[in-house]
Formats: sequence, structure tokens, C-alpha cells
Amino acid sequence: MKPFRYERPHDVGEAIALLDGSPHARFLGGGTNLVDLMKLGVDEPDVLVDVNRLGLEGTRRTAEGGVRIGAGTRNSDLAADMVVRREYPVLSEALLAGASGQVRNMATVGGNLLQRTRCRYFQDVTKPCNKRRPGSGCPAIDGEHHNLAILGTSPACVATHPSDMAVALAALDAVVHVQGGRGSRAVPIDDFYRLPGDRPDVDTTLDPGELIVALELPPAPEGRRSRYRKVRERASFAFAAASVAAVVDVAPDRTLRDVRLALGAVAHRPWRARTAEAELTGARAESAAFCGAIEHELAAARPLRDNGYKVPLVRNLVVSVLCELTDTDPEGAR
Repeated sequence: MKPFRYERPHDVGEAIALLDGSPHARFLGGGTNLVDLMKLGVDEPDVLVDVNRLGLEGTRRTAEGGVRIGAGTRNSDLAADMVVRREYPVLSEALLAGASGQVRNMATVGGNLLQRTRCRYFQDVTKPCNKRRPGSGCPAIDGEHHNLAILGTSPACVATHPSDMAVALAALDAVVHVQGGRGSRAVPIDDFYRLPGDRPDVDTTLDPGELIVALELPPAPEGRRSRYRKVRERASFAFAAASVAAVVDVAPDRTLRDVRLALGAVAHRPWRARTAEAELTGARAESAAFCGAIEHELAAARPLRDNGYKVPLVRNLVVSVLCELTDTDPEGAR
């Protein structure tokens, strides 16, 4: 591992100042992803700025009735938070599906959002990778890609974003609060992540030196139901082959008043299924409607040689979860 300087600032302003003018400095939270990348030689920071003692932990109610979550909150603590479990179960379920208990006890909410892809070419410094070394190529397109992206890809990158939590946050319309040298700003999570385009090395819209300080969830309307479901190659600790975060509001006459769907492990970012949402909002809760809507969403999929299985997998996963949330008979969905 390359030698680095370690700093432990006393407040957010000092932490941000330590990164100012240091393009190879990194904030350190739980370190569950960053330290792995340092060991692999993928990331070689000159300075690590420890943000664990800045008072960024915990949750509280907002004036509007939502929840503000400190970026330093541990994943295990957030998953166990009673308000989150009661009002935002999709988020608690996503966190519990995301990793082993040991990792959840260390990982922070802010760090979870900033995970890098687990594409094997990105993690192997002996291989070319546009995300790690722009312009070097994407060997995954013709190589090992069975668990990589089918939506929003580009000729430069087919990597997927690994976070389960971020998929749930996308379905909840969360807002990311950041602070940097030019002040504070609030970024809707839909604007926080980027698709690869011709710059797959840039994952987010964060400016250099900006620090995530909190997440904010909007109020949870009464009667809204939500679920996170993840399919993986083994039942224990593993990254998703596909996942869905679904949030629905069903009227007494079984009309869908509101539907929010986010897909995981299919794109460079959590994929908000806007086409399916628009088609389902105002429709009756029926399995055929669920199936048709997600098929229209997946019409944009561009699977590669070995990951076409994700198209029917995602379709069946979404239909199953929506049937469960709306108490709909799944018969006829296939």
C-alpha cells in the first residue's frame, strides 16, 4: 500500500479545508470500500481525512415530518432505527440485504453512497479499465460481464453501482446534503449519480472536496407500503444480480395512486423506472398491468452476450414485489 498522511479534523470546515487543493486526498468513514481499493492499488490517496468525529451521526425529524440522517450514521444503526423500520421499511430492508453484520457495523451512510463498482476489471490494476484509467478501454464488454449493466450503458463502460441502500433511497426521493469550499447544497438523489457516457471514471455530481453531511427523506404518507427485494447468486453476503425497491399507494378501489420503482444491479447508477411508474400511476393493481409496465421499461435494455438473463429476472422480480405489496394474485403475470 502506498504511504499516506492521516488527518483527524475537529469539525466539518477543517475537514473540507484539508481536501482543498489536494486532488489525491480522500475522506475516510468506515473504510469498508476505500481501504479495500487502497490494498488493491486502485485508489492511492496521499491524505486520508478521518470524518468519524465530526458529529455527523444519528437521525432526527425534520420540520416537514421527514427524517434527516447524518452521513456518519452506521448502516446497522440506521437499519435498526424504529422510525425507519416503521415508516421507510424499504430502506431498512435494503440495508440489511447489503452486507454482512460486521460490514454494516463499520460502514457509514455517506460512504455507502460513494461505493465504487465491483467490476473485476476495475479492481484489477493489471487490466485496462476506463473507469480507473480513462481511455484505456472496457474489456468487460467482450469479457466477463454476466453481472454487469443492461441499462444506461455506453461504449466506454458497462459497470454497475453496488449499493443496495442507494436503490431504496432512489425510490424514496431522498435528498443528499453536501458541504464544500463554496458552501452547502442539497442534491436530489436522482441528480447525484451519473451515467457513464464518455466519463465513466466520474460516478457522482459531487464537486472536488465536497463532503456528504446528511441524507433527507421526505415524509412518508399514511398507508404507503414499500419493499426491497434482492436476488443474488448465494443467499449469504453477496452483491445483487438484480434488485428492486418499490413504494406504492393503493386506493380502496385498487387504483394505484402513486408508484415508485428503482432497480439495482442493472446500471451505472440506481435506475429509477420512470416509464413503468408513469404507466402504472392511475391504473388498477393487476398483475398484467405490472408485467406490461416493466416490459416497457426494459425495452431500453441493451444486454450483452452473457447478461441477457437479467431482463426476465428483473421483470419477474418487479411483478412479484408489486403483487405482494398490492395483495394481487400473481396468476397471469408470466
